[in-house]
Amino acid sequence: MSVDKFNLLSFTGKMKTLHLSWIAFFITFMVWFNMAPLKGAIVDGVGLTLSEWKTLLIINVALTIPARVIIGALTDKFGPRIVYSALMGICSIPCFMFALADSFTQLVIARFALGCIGAGFVVGIRMVSEWFPPKELGTAEGVYGGWGNFGSAAAAFTLPTLAIFFGGEDGWRYAVGITGLMSLLFSFVYYKNTTDTPKGSTYFRPKNLGGMEVTSVGDFYLLLFMKTPMYLALALLNWKLSPQGVSLLGENVVLIIYLGLVALYVYDAYATYKVNKDIFVTPVPEAHRYSFKQVAVLNVLYFATFGSELAVVSMLPAFFAETFELNMATAGLLAGMYAFMNLMSRPGGGMISDRFGRRKTLLILTAGLAIGYFCLSLIDSSWPIWLAVIAVMACSFFVQSGEGAVFAVVPLIKRRLTGQIAGMTGAYGNVGAVVYLTVYSLVDTATFFTVIGCTAVIGFIALFFMKEPSGAMTEVREDGSVELIHVT
Repeated sequence: MSVDKFNLLSFTGKMKTLHLSWIAFFITFMVWFNMAPLKGAIVDGVGLTLSEWKTLLIINVALTIPARVIIGALTDKFGPRIVYSALMGICSIPCFMFALADSFTQLVIARFALGCIGAGFVVGIRMVSEWFPPKELGTAEGVYGGWGNFGSAAAAFTLPTLAIFFGGEDGWRYAVGITGLMSLLFSFVYYKNTTDTPKGSTYFRPKNLGGMEVTSVGDFYLLLFMKTPMYLALALLNWKLSPQGVSLLGENVVLIIYLGLVALYVYDAYATYKVNKDIFVTPVPEAHRYSFKQVAVLNVLYFATFGSELAVVSMLPAFFAETFELNMATAGLLAGMYAFMNLMSRPGGGMISDRFGRRKTLLILTAGLAIGYFCLSLIDSSWPIWLAVIAVMACSFFVQSGEGAVFAVVPLIKRRLTGQIAGMTGAYGNVGAVVYLTVYSLVDTATFFTVIGCTAVIGFIALFFMKEPSGAMTEVREDGSVELIHVT
């Protein structure tokens, strides 16, 4: 393990890996969110209806839920260097396809495939965990997540200007294409300049690729239970695309997808059983066990934190514009303060977690998250705008700090499964976004914020079932020897 100091101005050793990883994440989020800032140009250029545009927004997140789980498993098996590089290189192709599309159908196909690049986040979580000691891990993961996540805001700030610079009806195509080129070029940079571990360290891999390992029969059933919301979220997306939603898919196609999701869940459960069937016969030695309950709690917390962030970022500009009768440019600028907080809040949450303990930090931040959203539910036109902005920024601090604190814990559960755990937890963030945006489409904004606050309360209660990571985890090398990895 690298022992040099944590110096953000350094570009050597572990800090070089951290910087290259957050830049990779930054680029993947620029690509993933390169569509929304160019709405007007894309709608006019291709001739889309409002319904078709909303369909593209739904399609953009559809594949990210399963992709995060799959990419997490591939990362554990093949290493983050290869997986991150391949993901950025391969996903540049649908990005170029989107830039060249001249029909709604072509846009849908390209955007559906581009949802995979939203899974890049989980790759870097494993990479950073390999390079930093436990006492710095929360801060490092926070910097990775916060600075990389700012790629979505950077897309909003820069792509419209790029489109204007290139001018004409096709300006948006050049702007989108540039993000794809960035992804393609950086895939080579990342591959050439990173390694999976510091020199002399062991990269621990899962025994099987087919499903997540658990270490008790009770955890096996809890894992199957926790998989269910991910499939239900995909079913909800399918419903949104059905004749009852935006009517993109016909009744027969919708039915086939529903049946396919059921079949996929059954296969997933069977694959998980095949990986874990030995635990039904021979108990796992205590030294090699980990508690899946820890993962389940983190899933719930990321549902409430990142899920609410994705949903709120989507609706906040319209909320400011309608509540305070602002033009969209001003409303967008004010709403952008929510995402801007990522630069400081997410690293801050990881740093607080390093200093004061994982569980205690999450309890405080989750309580603040709940209170913050309950406060937002009270905002109306009688509030001064400056006070509403302060309330939004305060709430966003707890949201994004909570995200940083969640991923300060993820790598401390079971090293060789870090990618899969990060993938599942990350997927729950997208599940939360799907659920919250669905709620938003059915209720007023006050109720919407209240619902998020209530789920944060559920997360707060769940934290009482989580244990503070401590001691050491036991990992087995490929040659059969054992290594103790300290987590405190």
